Amino acid sequence: MSESPQPTRWVTETKEGHSRWYIDRFRTLAQEGEDLVGEARLLDAMVPRGARILDAGCGPGRLAAELHRRGHTVHGADADPELIAAAEEDNPGPAYSVADLAELSLSALGASAPFDAALMAGNVMVFLAPDTETQVLSRLRDCLVPDGPLVVGFHTDRHLSLTDFDQYAAAAGWRLEHRFATWDLKAWHQDADFAVSVLR
Repeated sequence: MSESPQPTRWVTETKEGHSRWYIDRFRTLAQEGEDLVGEARLLDAMVPRGARILDAGCGPGRLAAELHRRGHTVHGADADPELIAAAEEDNPGPAYSVADLAELSLSALGASAPFDAALMAGNVMVFLAPDTETQVLSRLRDCLVPDGPLVVGFHTDRHLSLTDFDQYAAAAGWRLEHRFATWDLKAWHQDADFAVSVLR
């Protein structure tokens, strides 16, 4: 791992206290009974029972925990130690690691075998450090079994265009299998401001 990783946009483009705000926001939404696990339901439908799943950019662990409750072995990774601490407190069960996704590896996670699938939800792609997108996608590919899916969702009306994302994904060795406009699989259309992409 590099000694001084490039800071992510989560650090450089958000206000001080953003991580605490994010944690509190999802705690409040959970208390209010909001549906916060649609992304996990989608991935759960794509993998065999008892799959090994990597939640890349897991934040406070809402999706990792739901996948764990559904019987999968889940490892959540996030560069923000405050989010990982909240994940361990609020959503125990999965394994969690503070990890720079640009330096991700099975050995860095202490994983003994490749994962069957990976999830990158919550606009993680948008918040990566600039110019690390292909590296992150390549690292994720190296952490999966052959033909294991990576499901990525992010808002397309920010600084990352779908055209650029598709170029990064192709450069990392992925092919686009499906694309939707929402996590509940509404059809993709050119005016959509959100994209869910299934890569293999």
